[in-house]
Amino acid sequence: MKTIFKVGVFCVWLIGLSSMAQSQKIKILHADQTYSDQKQYPGATVLNGAVRVKHQGAILTCKRALFYRNENRIYAYGEVLINQADTLTQNSDHLQYDGETQKGLSWGKVIVKDKDVILTTDTLHFNRATQIMHYDCFGTIVNKENTLTSIVGEYYANEKKLTARQNVKVVNPDMTLKTGHMDYYTQTGRTHLYGPSTVTNKESDLYTERGIYDTRLSLGYLLKNSKIYHQNSEIEGDSLFYNQATDFASGTGNLVITDTVNNIVVTGDYGEVYRQKDSIIITKKPVAISIVEQDSMFIHGDTLSVTGPENNKLMKVYHHVKIFKSDLSGKCDSLVSHQSKGITELFENPVLWSTNNQITGDSIRLISNLETNKLDSIKILRNALIVQKDSAGFNQIQGKNMYGKFINQKLSHLLAKGNGAVINYARDEKGELSAIMDIECSNIEFSLFDNKIREILFLKKPEGKTYPPSKYPKDRGKLKGFIWRESEKPLKKEDIFIHD
Repeated sequence: MKTIFKVGVFCVWLIGLSSMAQSQKIKILHADQTYSDQKQYPGATVLNGAVRVKHQGAILTCKRALFYRNENRIYAYGEVLINQADTLTQNSDHLQYDGETQKGLSWGKVIVKDKDVILTTDTLHFNRATQIMHYDCFGTIVNKENTLTSIVGEYYANEKKLTARQNVKVVNPDMTLKTGHMDYYTQTGRTHLYGPSTVTNKESDLYTERGIYDTRLSLGYLLKNSKIYHQNSEIEGDSLFYNQATDFASGTGNLVITDTVNNIVVTGDYGEVYRQKDSIIITKKPVAISIVEQDSMFIHGDTLSVTGPENNKLMKVYHHVKIFKSDLSGKCDSLVSHQSKGITELFENPVLWSTNNQITGDSIRLISNLETNKLDSIKILRNALIVQKDSAGFNQIQGKNMYGKFINQKLSHLLAKGNGAVINYARDEKGELSAIMDIECSNIEFSLFDNKIREILFLKKPEGKTYPPSKYPKDRGKLKGFIWRESEKPLKKEDIFIHD
């Protein structure tokens, strides 16, 4: 039997014991029809048509509801809407709400609007006391900039934050972000990423396992196992920063920048990349690594920069420069390398060691074959001197300038031009010292085999002579400017970081 009441308003107050505070009962403001059916709905009051309910500042409207007055609970059906101070609204097909705990469950086309934010899902758990909402069956959150989707999410209305998990994706016209776990702040567009995450935009791809990405400003702060992929380069490091608007990146700690086109790798502990200017600068422990047939050359200095477009790079290295390669090492104060010309120049007290040759001059220019990238020739300008150590002394070739040719990475021909001089400890087939040549000539041409002088051609009249070993004057044996610098030679790649 149904009992019909006159359409009216029920208002019930309950004094709660929790936290010594007064809590309200759910208040029924309006219903077109109100009745009870204890057989079908025991303990409930049935509300039909234009139902309007109030609880602690929030208004609930729906087509039909079951109100459990003693338990302070309500079940709402059909076009359910919760309006909280006109700042947050929630639509759904169905709702269960507990007035004591202020916890509820909505399902069926759930839509939450919080100012400029819209959250949609199929089932939503919410807590009005904490203003936290939770879904675990896929949800979408949209604001002015982004659309975010995830399997699981918690929306914190007070903080304007969504914690999203499982198949998380953020999309806007400029980028796509994917991760397994993030915190997304809807007012700022900032995302805090936890675990493997990628950001793809028109200019680059970003990867990190922990970081912050500002979707509004397109700024990335990548803090763990991070990489930035551009079309022809890769950047990785302990901590990376990226600005899409300016196409700028910087890195700190174990920084590695790889030019995949030119097989050049630059490393360091701090560096900056300006892609719009085709510029890289490394200022902490910089090293340039040039890979040629699996034999890498390592170049280090206090500061290293690489500028210019592809296939026309200019590399500059300043102060305390050292070079190491399996068959070539060197040292100078500054170095400039022109990729398009295949020329590398060493300045200010430079020295090179090519196998057992020590090469010095005011400046040294190495010229590579542009097709093979192998060392082709050398120019030693002003005060040129090449020295080889012999058990009896030092073989020396001197000239104002020198020009040399390499074959298979070994010095094969040499021209000393201007103020030429040679001291050579000649040995017979048994390796016995047979003669010591000490001759000056303005221009001298040398042919070398296995890094030993094989032929000497004096292009102008020479002065001096060849001595028997026992007759060689003791006050001779070193040409002007001779310094043996073997102690400065890097013997392994780690030695390039030693400042003499």
